[in-house]
Amino acid sequence: MKVIKRDGRAVDYDREKIKIAIEKANKEVKPKERATREEIKEIINYIEELGKKRMLVEDIQDIIEEQLMEIQKFELAKKYIVYRYTRALVRKQNTTDESILGLIRNENKELAEENSNKNTLLASTQRDYIAGEVSRDLTKRMLLPEKISKAHEDGILHFHDADYFIQPIFNCCLINIEDMLDNGTVMNGKMIESPKSFQVACTVTTQIIAAVASNQYGGQSVDLIHLGKYLRKSYNKFVKEIEKKHGDKLSKEIIEDLAQTRLKTELKAGVQTIQYQINTLMTTNGQSPFVTLFLHLEKDDPYIKENAMIIEEVLRQRYEGIKNEAGVYVTPAFPKLVYVLDEFNNLTGGEYDYLTKLAVKCSAKRMYPDYISAKKMKENYEGNVFSPMGCRSFLSPWKDENGNYKFEGRFNQGVVSINLPQIGIIADGDEEKFWKLFDERLELCKEALMCRHYALLGTKSDISPIHWQYGAIARLKKGEPIDKLLFGGYSTLSLGYIGVYELTKLVKGVSHTTEEGHEFAIKVMKYMKDKVLKWKKETNLGFALYGTPAESLCYRFARIDKKRFGTIKDITDKGYYTNSYHVDVREKIDAFDKLSFESEFQAISTGGCISYIEIPNMSKNIEALESVVKFIYDNIQYAEFNTKSDYCHECGYDGEIIINKDNEWECPNCGNKDHKKLTVVRRTCGYLGENFWNTGKTKEIKQRVMHL
Repeated sequence: MKVIKRDGRAVDYDREKIKIAIEKANKEVKPKERATREEIKEIINYIEELGKKRMLVEDIQDIIEEQLMEIQKFELAKKYIVYRYTRALVRKQNTTDESILGLIRNENKELAEENSNKNTLLASTQRDYIAGEVSRDLTKRMLLPEKISKAHEDGILHFHDADYFIQPIFNCCLINIEDMLDNGTVMNGKMIESPKSFQVACTVTTQIIAAVASNQYGGQSVDLIHLGKYLRKSYNKFVKEIEKKHGDKLSKEIIEDLAQTRLKTELKAGVQTIQYQINTLMTTNGQSPFVTLFLHLEKDDPYIKENAMIIEEVLRQRYEGIKNEAGVYVTPAFPKLVYVLDEFNNLTGGEYDYLTKLAVKCSAKRMYPDYISAKKMKENYEGNVFSPMGCRSFLSPWKDENGNYKFEGRFNQGVVSINLPQIGIIADGDEEKFWKLFDERLELCKEALMCRHYALLGTKSDISPIHWQYGAIARLKKGEPIDKLLFGGYSTLSLGYIGVYELTKLVKGVSHTTEEGHEFAIKVMKYMKDKVLKWKKETNLGFALYGTPAESLCYRFARIDKKRFGTIKDITDKGYYTNSYHVDVREKIDAFDKLSFESEFQAISTGGCISYIEIPNMSKNIEALESVVKFIYDNIQYAEFNTKSDYCHECGYDGEIIINKDNEWECPNCGNKDHKKLTVVRRTCGYLGENFWNTGKTKEIKQRVMHL
């Protein structure tokens, strides 16, 4: 028998340890209250006769307590319980010392690899991580109910953002940039009036982004459609200035030409301001702002011409890239770009097809933008098209007191994700057992999400004036609670989920791409959707079903389950679970079939969804990309391209990454060996998962990459 320790390690069962533990408690009670050697032996025999292959150490201790009570050794049982409790207290003390010291010494690899946008060598990043470790420790020991903390540790669920939970900070949002630009805002106690030009509007936008990022945890999204009017203001200003100075000497055509020349210069400078400011700003979180720019056009927009110019310039500059310290153009991580396909730009002869062609060209070289189909999104969200939040979650439709839909200025209170494969492992093929356990764990997730809500309840607007008082979210008074924005579906609480594919394999024995597996997977998805709707009705809170939570969670859940349940073929042996409803990367399925298949799941997972497709050598496959983009418009709400070719993010090299004499990945062009800046794909096996840092010892290379 294997015994699973609290840290997840599996060790050999040792009956002597049980004997020693009871004998220690024996010494604390009077002789007549002690268990005899024979009684201790019977307790040990009882445990062994259960015939378990694996047992949690806590389960063994529970059985010992029950058996001591059974033989009426109540005083001894009490001492044993107190002993367990005392040991638990010791374990709960001082849990951050080593992780923090490891961070300072640059030995804490788990933190170093947690966020590729954070450099743990920097003092500002270390300061943020130190605060995060303290928050995570206090959250686990004092702020969360013990069963929620234990469920998180056991991989039953994942309580996101525990490193910020001690503060009343929410997850992510859609900034109400229109209100802040049109009506002005306040930062650091200083009034910022409505801009009079496009360049100034771009500068103010980046200042707002930095302030917002420093006062929340997750990502933010900005809809660039609100900048069109400021580009028009600049144009009108240029025309007026030229006419005033040269109106009597120049024709209207020349005046127009001069104004357009100045406008293009300002357009380029303004967009460059946004791109470079976002990439060079360092927020108090020790990283660049996690921001998404939403690129879309609206048919009846009076500034559609200007907004098309802005989108074109954003895509052009992203295609070019940003120079790194060596002066080489590279792909910036931020801002993320989301481009909307509509009836006038879906590559079927529309007026703005030229923008989509540029977007595809940009995707081929720089991986962005992502694509949203206005057609499919309107079907899922009551005729609305709006940006995902920075974390790729979506808000539910919500109307104000005048019956108008509102999305900007809304936010996500927090996320809790459920580990679906673990339920399937425990159910062991018994579908009735699965549904019962599934129901229990969903209720546990609801309780964990309510902890997120209660942490924000009663928060005063003064905690973050940029959010609550000066327009990013609201215009509340000083000292006013934010409570009214937590109810009625104005903000969301997201239930994430990992591993529909693995769950289906465990319960049905087949992939969810088969007819039988698909029927089961859809049933599971609809069950979760019905649950969050039920919670919404019960609580008047905006619960939502959220696909594609953090990619790292796919590895965390799989790692925990492998330690606890061992190696299970096609489940824990891969080292990862598939994110949400996605098709497993090893399945033979083309891009079009994958998008068609996953679109049904996106329509259910309206709290957040995205699908990924792999296109080999994208830079050489522009026509293939364009055909996929056409397909996206008609078939799926939200999709992103990945590529099956090696890539160096340091110098932009698009070719095969070599393995050097030290057995490390290395770019043959610039010599870069930083695994965070290398996308390495082994063509031999088609591996498309997590990059890793090779220690130089072949035996320590992760098994799933050994195929190379």
